[in-house]
Order: sequence, then C-alpha cells, then structure tokens
Amino acid sequence: MLTRRDLLVGVSLAGVASPLLAAESKFPQGRYFDMHTHLGQTWNSTQVLTAEVLLRWMDAHDIAQAVVLPLINPEASSYPLTSNFVLSETKPYRDRLIPFCSIDPRTSYRGGHKGLVDMLNVYIEAGAKGFGEHKPGIAFDDPRNMAVFAACGEAGLPVLFHLDNERNTDTPGLPGLERVLKANPDTTFIGHGPGWWGSISGDATQADLGGYPKGKTTPGGAIDRLMENYPNIYGELSAGSGANSISRDLEFGREFLIRRQDRVMFGTDFLSPGQAVPQFELFEKDLELPVEVQAKIFRDNARRLLALP
Repeated sequence: MLTRRDLLVGVSLAGVASPLLAAESKFPQGRYFDMHTHLGQTWNSTQVLTAEVLLRWMDAHDIAQAVVLPLINPEASSYPLTSNFVLSETKPYRDRLIPFCSIDPRTSYRGGHKGLVDMLNVYIEAGAKGFGEHKPGIAFDDPRNMAVFAACGEAGLPVLFHLDNERNTDTPGLPGLERVLKANPDTTFIGHGPGWWGSISGDATQADLGGYPKGKTTPGGAIDRLMENYPNIYGELSAGSGANSISRDLEFGREFLIRRQDRVMFGTDFLSPGQAVPQFELFEKDLELPVEVQAKIFRDNARRLLALP
C-alpha cells in the first residue's frame, strides 16, 4: 500500500514540468508560489501582518499561493506564532494560503515516536501540508531533532528548516545535516537560512554560516554535494540569505539554479507590511533564467513537493 510520503515523492519526481502547467492546473493564477511567509507579529520591531494584507501583497506581486509558517521555538521570533494560529488564520483562504505546523523538539510529550506522529496527524487533519519553520536553538543532528524528523517522515510532512549559528547549528560542510539526511531517507527537507545558503560556496567558514558572505562563490559547496547524493534535500530562496546566495556571484548563481532546477523553490520570508523583498528584482531583472527553469523554481517544484492539485 502506498504511504502518503510515497505519493508525495512520486509526484515530486514526476517528469519535467511544462511551463504551461501553471495555466492548466487548478491553482489560482500567478507567476509565483511563495514557499515562505508568516502571519501575525513576528518580531517586536515589525508590524502585524494579517491574512488579508498578505493576500493583497501577493496580488500585487503575481503570487498565486503562499506557504504560511508558524514560529514556535523561543529562538525563532519575538512572539510565538503557533500552529493553531496559522491553521485558524489561513482557514478561510486555503485556496491560496497553505498552512504548515510545528512542534518544538524540546516539547514534553508521551508515547515516544507514536506520540509525536499522533500530534502531527492532528495538525494534518486540520489542513497542515508541511512542518516548519523549524528553528530550535540546538544542533541540527541533536537526538531530539532526530525524533521529530523521523515522525515527520512517517506522517508525510516535508520539513522546512532554518540553519545558522544559533538555530539548528552545524559546521562548515554541514556534516550534521548529512547525518540527518542519511538517518531519515523517508523525510523530505527544505533548506533555508544563512547556514544553509552560505554553504553554497566550497570555502564557507563558520562565520559564513551565520551571515551573508560576499564575493565570488567557490565550487564544491555542501549544497551541491548534498543535492547530488541525497534525493530528500531541497532549498527555498527566501530572505536575505537566499537572495544573497545567488546575487553574490550572478554567474555561479545562475548556473547553480539551472543545475539544481528540480530542487530549488521561490520564497520571500515576507512577514511585515512594507518589507523589502530582493527576490523579485533578482529573478525578473538580473538572472534571465530559461523559461522552463523559471516554471519549475517559481511554482512547479513547490506544487509537486506539497502534492497540491
């Protein structure tokens, strides 16, 4: 019998998508699928973002649908944005706003692995299509993270993680992430954050994993190596870290996107009215990607990965 993850992987690995798929599908019209947004007030320095304001911003930027991510880890934001909050706020707009859920790996729970899976299934029944933004202040391969990742694999939820020098920590080359990928082949992971995108370069230092490195990108980065060896790792290009990873060396960045066109997804990390989003200028003016590559990165990869109709 096929599991939910079997279906997800089968859809995500289906043949090369036609650029016309977006127009032929049941998706709302729009050039982009945004893999990373938030609702509510994320930081004490940002404004509250409502679903209605987010949707108007999406309309203005040709975004068909957007993933809305909770933030429950105390290191993740100034204010907790719970899974139940995200599920409630997106419920009237599920044709366009796609909710994820989250559980802090340090949470007290009973029942071991089954207890975690049961908790996730409650969120799935309420509409959650993925897990994250996963952003706890522990090592990426911490046993508590491993328990959550295994539960997500059984439940069929892709894990969108943030990696830097404070949250889901790792070292240059991302050996911790590699251990996670080996141990959890049935779990799909989506990389985000300075530690992930800094690792596009083969000369990434520990400081680079916590910042926005500049200068030419060196071949042989951990991202290329991991994507070559593990079919369960993807990346989404949101925030300053995602934009910087491509714009710091446009020639390398363009070649990387073409090379990894089946593993990368558009995202913004939009979380407050008036926020600047560098991804639009990067993709619309600077890169000139082939049309078929744009179709995959802008929309089709996310649609397949989340098994959306």
